Amino acid sequence: MADEGTGRLGLVAIGRNEGERLKRCFRSIPDGLPVVYVDSASTDDSVNFAREHGALVVALDMRLPFSAARARNEGFDKLLASYPDIEYVQFVDGDCELEEGWLDAATLFLDREPEFAATCGRRRERFPGASFYNAMADAEWNTPTGEAGACGGDAMMRVKAFVDAKGYDPAIIAGEEPELCQRMRGKGWRIWRLDAPMTIHDADMHHFSQWWMRAVRSGFGYAQVWWKTKRTGDRLYGRQVMSSLFWTVGIVSLAIALAFIFGPLALLAAPALWSTQILRLARRDGAARAWHLMVGKFAEMLGIMRFLFAMMARRTQGAIFYK
Repeated sequence: MADEGTGRLGLVAIGRNEGERLKRCFRSIPDGLPVVYVDSASTDDSVNFAREHGALVVALDMRLPFSAARARNEGFDKLLASYPDIEYVQFVDGDCELEEGWLDAATLFLDREPEFAATCGRRRERFPGASFYNAMADAEWNTPTGEAGACGGDAMMRVKAFVDAKGYDPAIIAGEEPELCQRMRGKGWRIWRLDAPMTIHDADMHHFSQWWMRAVRSGFGYAQVWWKTKRTGDRLYGRQVMSSLFWTVGIVSLAIALAFIFGPLALLAAPALWSTQILRLARRDGAARAWHLMVGKFAEMLGIMRFLFAMMARRTQGAIFYK
């Protein structure tokens, strides 16, 4: 694999203060594979470690708004400038490690299926039992296999398709992968999720505050991607935006309207509706997850509001970190 990859496949890893996670990531990369590591102002030894392991390093200019999309683009540009003959690029986040056999399986698929722009596989959490939030992330990665609308941050992409779509939109801070895949599909490309182990992720989420900020980031991304794609036939994240607003601003507005008609006791309509929804979700997902799904709507709503304020102020929002 190493000899083949040197000519046809390269890898872009992005990270920020990943520590031991980045070491596991690099140790999972086959020898001889061209690697670019994009660092976002790490204060640990990430840059030195990457260089010691033969990676080309791109240190992002953090005076510009940061996003994972921007990091991947700059890594891709560096990889292609250094290895102009590569056909495929594997993107991987620095808190992930590659599963054994993934690069072979993904390369073989793209070789056999020239109409596909990208392929991804099974991502799983390294420590799903370490916290309730890690377990939620592990369940989130369990997506259907087969033809897909999008891939995640870990994926192998065909260089020609990536260039054809002009890469990621660097302004998008969450949901950048579905937005890129939508543009790829618009140019006739297809996306496939293989039923094969791909990466092991280390969410390292142990606190409610981390989960809350992750949900805020998701809300911002939902609104940002929906706004960009709203004029297309395939509006991305419209359902998520409407759901977040309905269960927060919508329910509160309804209760206030009822209070004007029937009196102050009608304000209880809001907690009654929230409780009913939690009970409904609990039958499917369990009480703790149901409660978090409902509370997460408020975090997502805050992210949506942050997007609206940034847009009205014509201000570019940088990444929202949760760890």
